[in-house]
Amino acid sequence: MTDFAIIWEWLSFAVRWLHVITAMAWIGSSFYFIALDLGLRQSPDLPKGAYGEEWQVHGGGFYHINKYLVAPERLPDHLIWFKWESYSTWLSGAALLMIVYWAGAELYLIDPAKADLTMVQAILISGGSLALGWAIYDLLCRSRLGDHPTLLMLLLFVLIVAAAWGYDQVFTGRAALLHLGAFTATVMTANVFMIIIPNQKIVVADLRADRQPDAKYGRIAKLRSTHNNYLTLPVIFLMLANHYPLSFASEYNWLIASLVFLMGVTIRHYFNTRHAGKGSPHWTWAVSAVIFIVIMYLSSLGITSRSDDRTLSESSTPQLRPFVNHPQFEEIHQLVAVRCAGCHAAEPLWENIHIAPKGVILESPADVARNARQIYVHAGLTQSMPPANIAFMETEERQQIVRWYQESISGK
Repeated sequence: MTDFAIIWEWLSFAVRWLHVITAMAWIGSSFYFIALDLGLRQSPDLPKGAYGEEWQVHGGGFYHINKYLVAPERLPDHLIWFKWESYSTWLSGAALLMIVYWAGAELYLIDPAKADLTMVQAILISGGSLALGWAIYDLLCRSRLGDHPTLLMLLLFVLIVAAAWGYDQVFTGRAALLHLGAFTATVMTANVFMIIIPNQKIVVADLRADRQPDAKYGRIAKLRSTHNNYLTLPVIFLMLANHYPLSFASEYNWLIASLVFLMGVTIRHYFNTRHAGKGSPHWTWAVSAVIFIVIMYLSSLGITSRSDDRTLSESSTPQLRPFVNHPQFEEIHQLVAVRCAGCHAAEPLWENIHIAPKGVILESPADVARNARQIYVHAGLTQSMPPANIAFMETEERQQIVRWYQESISGK
């Protein structure tokens, strides 16, 4: 049992690493193909059925690329499908959500001050909301709104704002922003899995059967691909946000997250316009800067870091009870109060720290019990906390934390 915490930490790290790698592959290919698409040029000697071409230089060689809006007359035997980058990113992200937020629901997911949920209820809301979000989005895209892309985008933004606000009503601020990112990423991957790839397969099947493919499948796929392009940057922000309390531990975190989507649109519009050869709309950077300044201002209002003011009996769920019942628990609480709570407090005492790192509060006994594993890993097994040992935690104190955690887990 002692090694389980180490294994769990490394498992989380490994899956996070995998998620970052696959996300880089997906985002890279997405950005490349959008830029390629926008940079296509007409030429008098294009092959029959080709829409445009582009010449590129990279790695010491030249590439000549032609695009067919429907398909070429003859389908090549060697056809590369760009899909596994998307699937792998979502699957690794879902695994990370389960490892961090579902398995650690009491610490990272549930905020009793917002909604006193059981672990099962919180997990059902977490997973169910992702499926519901995709269903609503897909319904909107399949409606007549699909013929009015701008109006559809505005309604999708309203859906995103509603999701941001809704998540903040039931989950911790950290989990709320993470789930908004997962909500958006689910839409993006489902676009690939449910729409883009199936439509491309229909076209391929028609070609192999010597039938003329319907151009509508390409138009539908293009709409979803465009949505994915504009959603990518906000998703990256939301996935990084859990490391920055100023983004999630604010009363207005749902509004901050919503504004990030607008900023993502303005930034992508700049690059899309440049790639299309239509100039450089520098005004988009001014708008992005204004939005970012508003975000910084909102982050300074209504900071919601707070200690867990529940009594030990209220917070002592079966998972936490062993730590609370340990004979040295009071000593551990005092140790953490002296060495850790200067920063990890609702109102940090350390200069230039305005909000507890990662939003983790370690003031009350209930706080310490809920964060037992994190204290054990970061201040017991390793010396990552306090940073640079600024609180002068002694070796004997770290050993005391290790004994407390290990004995609590083993039931000694």
